[in-house]
Amino acid sequence: MSGINGIGGAMSVDRVMALRAQILERNTALARAGAAGPTAAPATVQPAGPASFADSLTSALNSVNDSQNRASDISAAYERGETIDIAKVMLARQEASVSFEATLQVRNKLLSAYKDIMSMPV
Repeated sequence: MSGINGIGGAMSVDRVMALRAQILERNTALARAGAAGPTAAPATVQPAGPASFADSLTSALNSVNDSQNRASDISAAYERGETIDIAKVMLARQEASVSFEATLQVRNKLLSAYKDIMSMPV
């Protein structure tokens, strides 16, 4: 697992928003790929207008939680001996791992930005 050691300087708001957009796109793509599975969670409907950052973050966290729960359920079914392809199990676990890692990186970037803002002179 790599850290953020090589990243220095202040992060612009545009860069944070671009990272957020990338994460949401990847989560959507992963959700579509996982929707073919038998234990796929129902898709959530996004509001028509622009969502607040808190709503977007909550939605992303819920998506990560859903993917982890889905991976856990598929793994448990495989361990019980149900007829589930090992590739599907590994794909679900990898999806959950990638989404968690992306969420962790966003958290690290947000904390870094918060520290930068708090250390600015008034």
